[in-house]
Amino acid sequence: MIRINLLPLRASKKKETVRQQISILVLSVVGVLVVAGALYFLTVTKIATAKQQIDSDENELKALKSKIGAIDNLKKLQAEVKKKLDVLNQLRKEKIGPANRLAALSDAVPEKLWLTRYTENGPNVTVSGMAFSEDLIAQFMRNLQNSGAFSNVELQVSEQAEFGGVKGKKFDLSFVIATKKPDTNGKPEGAGKPEGNAGKP
Repeated sequence: MIRINLLPLRASKKKETVRQQISILVLSVVGVLVVAGALYFLTVTKIATAKQQIDSDENELKALKSKIGAIDNLKKLQAEVKKKLDVLNQLRKEKIGPANRLAALSDAVPEKLWLTRYTENGPNVTVSGMAFSEDLIAQFMRNLQNSGAFSNVELQVSEQAEFGGVKGKKFDLSFVIATKKPDTNGKPEGAGKPEGNAGKP
């Protein structure tokens, strides 16, 4: 009778089965690690994107607050200028002292232009102010020249400036108080009358 020893064959198959199981286990672990790594990367990316968005929103909020503050400052400035113009208009109605030419000055001031200083030295006048653009300064100069109350309007200084967080122009002007024209009788207007009553019959 022929005998065949099957033990080595069984041992070989058993080893092969173990190797396959180990390979499957290793591949499973690697797959889990890859998926976990991908999820971690996506999570980190989302967190970084969220942080960038938060930083961007905070910067935008700061810029918005700055603009709101600038607008509030301009509103306060406009309120102060309005009070001064109201006083000038009241003086014009009452015709007290130099109110007529000050009223002409206030009428010549365009919107979005403000005066910060007014100085008289005899007939010579200098004013300082600020405006949003050079065009407004040019318009103001034309208004002064065309008012009839002033002449020789000249721009002395015009430079970039920032007020209340808003960019604009600072300027200095000089001009001369116009000489009063004679009336129909050939006499200067208001001649021989008190200054406070000038122009009254």
